[in-house]
Amino acid sequence: MDMLKTVRRLNSKFVKPIREGIYELRIEWEGDIYRVFFIFDEGNIIVLFNGFQKKTRKTPTSEIEKAITIKREYYEYKREQNQKL
Repeated sequence: MDMLKTVRRLNSKFVKPIREGIYELRIEWEGDIYRVFFIFDEGNIIVLFNGFQKKTRKTPTSEIEKAITIKREYYEYKREQNQKL
């Protein structure tokens, strides 16, 4: 997580684009590998989405779809809040 805040360009070992502006952050902790999806909002803010323990080489489609749904909900909520201003 600290790398996302401080490093301008991360190695693809840690971060890779997935789909529709969603990225995957690879975290290794106590010998297990975890993934957390995130997006960039307005080029600066990182919004973290769902995370999971990755047990296969391929990222599960269901987890990608969940992240896409969360992203859409996030932007819809943000749009509604901006309309109230």
